Amino acid sequence: MAPGKSPDPRKEQQWRRWIQRWQQSGLSVRDFCDRHALAEPSFYGWRRELRLRDDAAVNFVPVCVVPDAEPAAANSFAVVLSGGRRLHVTPGFDPATLRLLLAVLEEAPPC
Repeated sequence: MAPGKSPDPRKEQQWRRWIQRWQQSGLSVRDFCDRHALAEPSFYGWRRELRLRDDAAVNFVPVCVVPDAEPAAANSFAVVLSGGRRLHVTPGFDPATLRLLLAVLEEAPPC
């Protein structure tokens, strides 16, 4: 590709197809070019040019940052009880009270 010339999109697409076929072929560049009557210097030139174009193409994805709905308290934890019930325990809890509460919540229901 000559410097300063505007790129021909059809030619670019054709070279992208040639390079993709070469990658899938398992052949050396020389063997691939011989089989398809391609000039080796053109192949190398287009391969380099397309890499440069692809590297220059920057794709941005929109991102929306949202805060947590409920910030977690430092050192807090949740106890998952039978049936999927959750008990959230925050810093400063009284261990004796927690033991009593767990015993009541986990005791078997009366028959």
